[in-house]
Amino acid sequence: MAATTVPKYRERVGFIDYVSYAAGDFGCNMAFTLAGSYFTLFFTQFMGISSLTFAGIMVFLKIWDAVNDPLIGGIMDSTRREYKRGKFRTFMFYGSFLLFLSGLLCFLPVPGAPDIAKVILCIVGYMLYDCAYTLVNVPYGSLLAAITPEPGERTTLSAARQAGSFLATLIAGSLLPLIIYDANNNLMGERLFMAALILGVIGFIAIQFTCATTVERVQPKETAAQEKFNYFKALGNFLHNRAAIGATLPAVGMFLGTYGVTTATQVLFQSYFHNAALSGFATLCMQVPMFLFMPFMHKIVDRFGKKESCTVGAAFTVLVAVLMLVLPISPDTNGIIVFYVLLILNGVGLGMFMCCMYALIADAIDYNEWKTGRRDEGTTYSLYVFFRKLTNGLAPSLGLVVMVALGYNEALGAAQPADVALSMRYMVAGGYLLSALIEFLSLKFVYNIDKKTLATMEADLHHIEC
Repeated sequence: MAATTVPKYRERVGFIDYVSYAAGDFGCNMAFTLAGSYFTLFFTQFMGISSLTFAGIMVFLKIWDAVNDPLIGGIMDSTRREYKRGKFRTFMFYGSFLLFLSGLLCFLPVPGAPDIAKVILCIVGYMLYDCAYTLVNVPYGSLLAAITPEPGERTTLSAARQAGSFLATLIAGSLLPLIIYDANNNLMGERLFMAALILGVIGFIAIQFTCATTVERVQPKETAAQEKFNYFKALGNFLHNRAAIGATLPAVGMFLGTYGVTTATQVLFQSYFHNAALSGFATLCMQVPMFLFMPFMHKIVDRFGKKESCTVGAAFTVLVAVLMLVLPISPDTNGIIVFYVLLILNGVGLGMFMCCMYALIADAIDYNEWKTGRRDEGTTYSLYVFFRKLTNGLAPSLGLVVMVALGYNEALGAAQPADVALSMRYMVAGGYLLSALIEFLSLKFVYNIDKKTLATMEADLHHIEC
């Protein structure tokens, strides 16, 4: 594949690269935050699908994920075509159109439709959305390793990506609850369709901006014999790539805990705190502390290393989650304040990993090249995304099953019994503790690129390229 020409004034990574890369995750999260936070409530509380039926549907849809994500990653790695925009941005460009349209389909408000029609709409809408999100997000994630080979710059790009995600969360996650719940804290589904339309347009524009302004400075090396891409070999490389597994498990842990209790958190604010309009600020509280680290990320990573810094942060989140479980959180304004303070502290510990997590997988791509001679960016990142999406798809389903076991009834909306509302409070705390433990253990004992190993790897790869 021919190398992409880099304009002279863009030969070095600069401010425009950080803005451009942040815009990509901003666009992706306009769709992801809406679907991740409200898809379950929309189809259970508003459309009327039972919680257990919906949980079963989501488990079925993960079979589609098992085919969809790695397949698209493999296609990107195996292609030998020359694309005007480069292969990553070409996939993003066309995928963004489908992402916009599928987002609308996911929130089509037809509560009076027959039950079978609702189930079909749920399945078809999610399958199209999932495919579109993969078409955009897998090449977008792979772009980070293509923009620069320099570890510090990758860390800053990863932090910039989180900034884009944070801005999307601020708009889609924090402000929406102020307008989509009625005076009785019940969901108004019709407004979610309008939100999908407006946010979809904004996200589409942001992704197109990334496609137009990103520069790929790291070009894949051609093998001497033009070795044909072997998907199963690439899959095997991923499973034997301890760094890739170690970078994936903390993200899986984060999604398992936080997304597993997403619906429980909504119900917590509906039925325990009796203030659903404030529910969106929960995610915001966790992401704000990330900005404490962003100005200093480059220096922190240079001084201590990515693995080392993230592990310390994860240990702190374990402590905070234990406090969330044992401290008294009353069902009133004071309780909301205590809950928010604990979420902020959790965000302090999680912030380091959130800033570095995409840099960790970018380093894992280099690690694969270091060990096997192949980069396989698309396959490695697509499998990383697959396990994340598998978790954030199954976690809400598992969460719903637990909620039903604790007495939750979706037909009651915000009017859950007091004992059920209290159970949601402890379920949320338990989810955060589970998440923190998985993050800490996987970073400490599985991810194997410490500061010294990274320096050796980068030196060896640079020598090979030269």
